[in-house]
Amino acid sequence: MKSYSAQEICDHLQGELLGTTDHLVSSPEQIELANDHQITFIGNKKYEKFWAESKASIAVVNSEVSISPGENRAFIKVNNADLAMALVLELFAEPGPQFDDAIHPSAVVHPTALLGEGVRIGAGCYVGPHVKLENNVTLYPNVTVLDKATIGKFSILWPGAVIREKCHLGAYCIIHPNATIGADGFGFRPCPDKGLVKIPQIGNVILGNGVEIGAGSCVDRGKFSSTILGDGCKIDNLVQIGHNSILGKFCIMAGSSGLAGSVTLGDGVIIGGSASIKDHSTIGSGAVIGAGSGVIGDVPAGKTYLGYPAFEARTTLKQWATLKRISEGKA
Repeated sequence: MKSYSAQEICDHLQGELLGTTDHLVSSPEQIELANDHQITFIGNKKYEKFWAESKASIAVVNSEVSISPGENRAFIKVNNADLAMALVLELFAEPGPQFDDAIHPSAVVHPTALLGEGVRIGAGCYVGPHVKLENNVTLYPNVTVLDKATIGKFSILWPGAVIREKCHLGAYCIIHPNATIGADGFGFRPCPDKGLVKIPQIGNVILGNGVEIGAGSCVDRGKFSSTILGDGCKIDNLVQIGHNSILGKFCIMAGSSGLAGSVTLGDGVIIGGSASIKDHSTIGSGAVIGAGSGVIGDVPAGKTYLGYPAFEARTTLKQWATLKRISEGKA
């Protein structure tokens, strides 16, 4: 088990050490649950009240902290405790699952597949014809990569992930368990003779560099072009991205949210949990869609929309306040 002194962690964070402690810390923990061999975080003043009762010996704190650490305890002061937390977690992170063989004997790799240096393929994987895995790609057990797909360097695919044919993943992507990239888009048309006719989906999915797709999420292939996620997009678990949607760079979609077909997101858009976006809508760069909202039209850049149906947040909050007064008989 790794253990670090307050000074060692402070040096790692390039922070300022306040107070002293002789305790070594072996893991991080939230402030209410930590013991004296753990480090915690105070990223907001509202959590300062928990420090007196906490057993933690060290806390990473923001520069505006207004309390002192106390006896045999220490603060590491940084500009942004939330970002510093990521660096602390890296110190204590265990290595990922190990491979005894670079390519497990039970994996099926088509002879036309191209494998770069350092590629690792786990048990039960399938790598199809003309697939290209660039250097240091990792496929954990039971991953499927179908014909002509490409996966960029240092990307990681966790068990059960499926990459359908002709889809392209950039470098440093992470695909979590049971996520599917390139499933058929939801395309059907009424037909007097057959009821519903399935519309062939012959496009693909293109993920930029550093894209992360959460467990159980699905990014549908385009009908006749590409569904595109720009560099750095982060998609939570159980998210649906419809066919021919286009996401700019560094968009965030929280759990159980969804985009219908042909939705366009600008750069840095944030979609809250369980929010849904109507097909052919455009969400401008920097816009925020509140959790549980239903967007039925375009959203201007930089605006926050909220509610079902969604309106600009100030309008929705006024509506809610009016309804509350009515329900209380005060209108």
